[in-house]
Amino acid sequence: MQKTIEFLNSTIKEREIVVLGLSGGPDSMCLLHLLLKIKEKKNITIICAHVNHNLRKESAEEETFVKRICEQKDCIFETIRLNIKNQKNLENQARKERYTFFNQIVRKYAANYLMTAHHGDDLMETILMHLTRGSNLKGYAGFKKITSYPHYQLIRPLIYLTKEEILHYCEKEKIEYRVDKSNESRMITRNRYRMDVLPFLKQENKNVHQKFLKFSEELELIEDYLMKNTEIALTQVYDFGKVNLRKLNKFDLLMKKRVIEYVLKEEYGDNIHLLNDRHVTSILKMTEAIKPNMKIYLPLEKIIVKEYNKIYFCNKKTKKREEYILEDYLKWNDFEEFIKVENTSIPKSNFIIKLNSNDLVLPLKVRTRKEKDSMEVKNLKGTKKVKDIFINEKVPKGKRETYPIVVDSQDNIIWIPGLKKSKFDKNIDEFYDIIYKYVISEEQKNEKK
Repeated sequence: MQKTIEFLNSTIKEREIVVLGLSGGPDSMCLLHLLLKIKEKKNITIICAHVNHNLRKESAEEETFVKRICEQKDCIFETIRLNIKNQKNLENQARKERYTFFNQIVRKYAANYLMTAHHGDDLMETILMHLTRGSNLKGYAGFKKITSYPHYQLIRPLIYLTKEEILHYCEKEKIEYRVDKSNESRMITRNRYRMDVLPFLKQENKNVHQKFLKFSEELELIEDYLMKNTEIALTQVYDFGKVNLRKLNKFDLLMKKRVIEYVLKEEYGDNIHLLNDRHVTSILKMTEAIKPNMKIYLPLEKIIVKEYNKIYFCNKKTKKREEYILEDYLKWNDFEEFIKVENTSIPKSNFIIKLNSNDLVLPLKVRTRKEKDSMEVKNLKGTKKVKDIFINEKVPKGKRETYPIVVDSQDNIIWIPGLKKSKFDKNIDEFYDIIYKYVISEEQKNEKK
C-alpha cells in the first residue's frame, strides 16, 4: 500500500482535478479513500463518475450507494445508465461506453487525471488472457500504469497491489463497499483465471504480481522503441492509403508486420478486434508473392488489393462506368484532367495528341474501359486489345476499371492517355486542328510507377 500512497502523493499536485471511475466495489472505494486523504492536504477536487450498466437487479442500489458516499465525502457525483443491446460482445461494448462517459466527464471539468481502480491481479489476468488468446506486443503488456493523452493522464494507482491487499485495507479502514456477485460466475472467462490460475501462481510466488508488473513495463519499453522505428518506416512506405511494396520488402519481418498492423488499425479503427494473426500472415505472404495482382477478402466487406508494387484497401462495391463529352476542358478526377490547347512544342508524347477533325466523328468522349475494347495503335499493324495494353504497361488491376479512354462518337478508340495513341494521331508535319493535353498530378504519376 505504501508504494501506491507514495505514487499518488508524488503525482497529484495542489488543487488539481481528479475524475475517479467509482463502481462502489472494494477496489474503487479503496482508491476513493486514498484520494480523500490527499484532498485533506492538497485541496484537490474529486469527481466520482459512476456507470450503471443496468445488467443486474443490484445496479440501482449500487448507484444510490455511490451517490450517498459522494454526498457524505463532499465529492461531485456524475452517473450514466447504459442500455447495451448488443449482448454478443457485451464486455467490449460496456468498456467502450464506460470510457466514452469518463472522457466526457474529464472534458466537462477540465480534469488533470482520470483514475481507475485496476490492480495487480487485474494486470495478471489481462496478460494471461492475451497470451492465451493471442495478441501483439502491446496487448501482451496488459495495461499501463500511466497513459498520457493530450489534456489529461489515465492513471491506475492500485497496480502495485493485489486484491487481497485491497480487501485487507478496506477491512482495516472500515471502508464500506458493494460486491458484484457476477464476479463469482465461472461463465465469465476472466473469473476463471482469477479463481483457478492466479491462486496457483501466488502459491509459487506470493509476489508474482510484481513480476508481472516488471514484465509489463519491460514490454512497454520495447514497444515504445519499436513504435518510434515503425513511425519512421511508415513515412517511407505508406502514403495516401497505399503501401509501397518495393520499399516495404527491404525491412525485416518484424517491421513489415508492424507496418501491416498499423495499416489495418487505420482502416478498421474500433473494429480491429475482427482481425487476427491469420489475416496478418496472409497479407505478409501477399507482399512477398511473385504474382503481381492479388486480393484478400477481409471482414466488413473490405478487400486488400495487391497491384504490382503496392497494396491498398477497397470495398466490394464496384465503381460504375463513366462517360463524358470532351470539349475544351474535362476534369476526370481530382488528379487527372484534359485540356484543349492551341499549339504544342512537344514533338512526341503519349500525354499529347494531335488530331484532324475530318478523320473523326465528333464530339470526342472520355469513358472507362469496356470488356472487348481494342484499338489500332499508331505505327503498329492490326488492332491490339486494351486489356493487353494495360498488362504490358503494368497498369494496376484496380486502376484499369477507371482508367480514362478517349473515343469518338462512333466509339473508335483514339487515345489511351499517357500510354498509347491510335492511328488517328498526327505527326508534327501533318495537318491537325485539334490538340489535347493529358495532365496528371505528381502524386498520380508516382502511382503509375
